Amino acid sequence: MINFKPHKKAVALTIVIVPLLILLGYVVINSGPLAPVKVVTTEVQTKSLQPGLFGIGTVEARYTYTLGHAYAARVKALFVDVGDEVNAGDVLVKLEPIDLEQRLNAKLAAVKAANASIAEAEAKLDFAEAQAERFAQLYKTEAVSADDLAAKQQAAAIARAALVRVQDERDRNEADYQALVVQRQELDLLAPADGIVIARNAEVGSTVPSGQTILELIDPASIWVNVRFDQISAAGLRKGLPATIILRSQQNVQLDGQVARVELKADAITEETLAKVVFAQTPEPLPRIGELTEVHVSLTELEPTLVIPNAAIHRVNAELGVWRVRNGDLQFVPITLGRADLNGDVQVLKGLQDGDAIVLFSERELSARSSIHIVESLVERSE
Repeated sequence: MINFKPHKKAVALTIVIVPLLILLGYVVINSGPLAPVKVVTTEVQTKSLQPGLFGIGTVEARYTYTLGHAYAARVKALFVDVGDEVNAGDVLVKLEPIDLEQRLNAKLAAVKAANASIAEAEAKLDFAEAQAERFAQLYKTEAVSADDLAAKQQAAAIARAALVRVQDERDRNEADYQALVVQRQELDLLAPADGIVIARNAEVGSTVPSGQTILELIDPASIWVNVRFDQISAAGLRKGLPATIILRSQQNVQLDGQVARVELKADAITEETLAKVVFAQTPEPLPRIGELTEVHVSLTELEPTLVIPNAAIHRVNAELGVWRVRNGDLQFVPITLGRADLNGDVQVLKGLQDGDAIVLFSERELSARSSIHIVESLVERSE
């Protein structure tokens, strides 16, 4: 019988290597790729949801007034500036005409010339009609020919047409003259309603062309928010629903509002539904026109159904579902979703039961073969 005596160095090496291998195996199993995946679970609950909508909007004024003049003019005086409050009927701008008096005199001269032409045309018509009547009597006695009578009748018709033409010319010149008179009388621009000046586009001494806006006013009580909502989630949006408005300049202030109108025309390019949301009370200070806002609208509360957090939903092989935990094993369950609220909860219409345990968060991607370790939080809390 042969006695095997291990070498002392081999024994020492084995004593060192074996614990290292055991330690390595422990590390691999507990913290390596073979380690169980830490997950946080939650249960499927039955409860009511109050869906909400989130949209981005801009502050606008429902009633905006632009003041300008129908003809070119020069600004003689401006009595208001941006931010000033005005009352209906206040004189805001005084204008002075450009060559208006010359045009008035020219039109008045044209009217007088037309009146003189009418008098001349009437005299010619009287003479032509008298000649036609005389030749008609002579024709009865065969003193003149039919051609002579026809020539006189034609001359009378031409004189009658000439009179109508000069009368029309006189009426046109008279209308132009009266329009210039009205223009001279309307050189003061008045406030059409109570409001605030938000734009001043001209200064004293500047010449403004026809139709250019000199001042722009808004009714401060008519400001609202033009909001855009995603069409997919806009079901149930209607007039009268409560809303919360957050101005970009006041991120920590929530202002109460209400849906005033849902537009019948949507944006086909951005696939958004448009709505108008009014403030419950006009904010102080007044928001700037065009300022961006965040709008949250609370929809009608729904009947109790199965509800899960939106964070638990995953897409696997083009299917939406959740990882259900049963007896420590994972199973991917396709689900059919319903409505959602702004707190991150969503209805489950099919696929789960009340009380099912599902994975809410995991430290890495899961598969059906993953072993899991359920923890309260993925973030280690310091003592």
